[in-house]
Amino acid sequence: MKWRYVSKAGCACCFFMTSRLHGGGSTLTLDQALALAEQHHPQMRASAAQVDAARAAIVTAKAYPNPEAALTAGRQTYRVPGNVSGLSTNLAFSQPLELGALRPARFAVAERGRESSEFSLAYTRLSVLAGVRRAFFEVLRKQSELGILTENVRLVEEFRQRTKVRVDVGEAGRLELIRADSEVATARAAANATRLRSIVYLAQLRGAVGTAVDANLTPEGSLDQPVALRPLGEVRAETLDRHPLLALSRSEVRRAEARFAFETAQRRPQPSLRAEVDHPPDTPTYRFGISIPLPIWNKREGPIAEADAQLRQARAIAESRRIEVLAALESAYGRYEALTQQLAAFEQGLLLEAQEGLRAAETAYRLGERGILDVLDAQRVLRTVRLDFLNAQFDRQAALIDLDELRGVELRK
Repeated sequence: MKWRYVSKAGCACCFFMTSRLHGGGSTLTLDQALALAEQHHPQMRASAAQVDAARAAIVTAKAYPNPEAALTAGRQTYRVPGNVSGLSTNLAFSQPLELGALRPARFAVAERGRESSEFSLAYTRLSVLAGVRRAFFEVLRKQSELGILTENVRLVEEFRQRTKVRVDVGEAGRLELIRADSEVATARAAANATRLRSIVYLAQLRGAVGTAVDANLTPEGSLDQPVALRPLGEVRAETLDRHPLLALSRSEVRRAEARFAFETAQRRPQPSLRAEVDHPPDTPTYRFGISIPLPIWNKREGPIAEADAQLRQARAIAESRRIEVLAALESAYGRYEALTQQLAAFEQGLLLEAQEGLRAAETAYRLGERGILDVLDAQRVLRTVRLDFLNAQFDRQAALIDLDELRGVELRK
C-alpha cells in the first residue's frame, strides 16, 4: 500500500491510497461504489418494487366491476289440476354500475400513489448515494489521519534517536530520553487506535454500498474540488423546486386530497342492473330491473372524516418537512462557508507557522537553548494543526455532500 500526500502551494493536504491488485486487496473508487449501491442496494430494490406495485394499482383502478350470474334449479310439483310438474330453473344476472365521480376519483388515488412512489424512489436513491459518499470520504479521512499519525511516529522516532545520541555522549540527561520514549509510545498508540477505527469505517462503507464487496478493498479517491456557492436565496429556491422529499410531501398531499374525494364520491349510491329468467316447466318469465343500495345506516361519515384527518396530517407533514429541509440547507451552507474560511486561514500561514515552530525548537534544542519539552510541544502543535486542517477539509466535503443532497443534484460523479 502506498500513501500519497498532495499539497496546494505547500499547504493544502489530501491523502488518498492506491494498492496493488496483486497484493491481496482490490481498489474501490467512488464511482464504482455509487454504481454498486444504485444497482444492488436493498433499499433501492424495495423502492423500485413499490413503484411496480403502484403501477399495478393503476391497472386495478381502471378495471370495471365484474358482473354476477346466479343459477338456481329445483322441481315443481302441482297441487292444482291443470298445472304441470317438472324442473324449474332461475337464471339471474347483475352488473354493478359506477356513475358520477367514483371511477375518476379511484383512478386519481392510484395515479397519485404511483407519483408518490416514484418520488419516494428518487429520495431513496438520493439518500443511499449520499450515504455512500459520506462513508467513502469517512474512510479516506481516517486513512489520511493515519498517514499524518504515521508521519508523526517517524518524526518522534527520529528525534528519539538524536536524543539517545546526545544522552550517550553526555550532552543531555537520561530524563530527556525517557520523555522521548514516552512520546514515541504515545504516538504509536494514537496511530494504532486510528488504524483500528479505519477498519470500522471500512465495514460501514461496505454496509452503505449494500452488497457484497471485497473485505480487503482499498478506497481510492480524493476530495471533490471546492465550489463557489450561489447566493443562499437561489439555492433555497432550487431546493424547494428539486428536493425529492419535498416533492414527495406535495405528492402525498395530492394523494390525500384524491383519497378524500374518493371517499366522498362513495356516498352516492351506485346502482346495479339486474336481469332474471324464471323458467318453470310451463311458461317462462323474464324480468329486468335495477337495484340501488339505500344509505340509511352507513352514510360513510367515518371514512370521510378519516380521509379528512389524513389530508390535514399530510399538509402538516409537508410544511414540517419544508421547514426541516430549509433549516438543514442553511446549516450546510453556513458550514461550508465557515470551513472554507477556516481552510484559507490554514493555507495562509498556520501550517507553515507550525512547521517553522518545530524546526526552530529542534535547532534551539541542538544548540542547548531549549529543552526537550519545547521540542515535544512543537511536534504536538504541528500534529494538531495537520489533523485540524485535515478534519476541516473533510468537514467541508461533508457539508458539500449535504448541500448536494439537499439541492437534489445528481450524486453520480
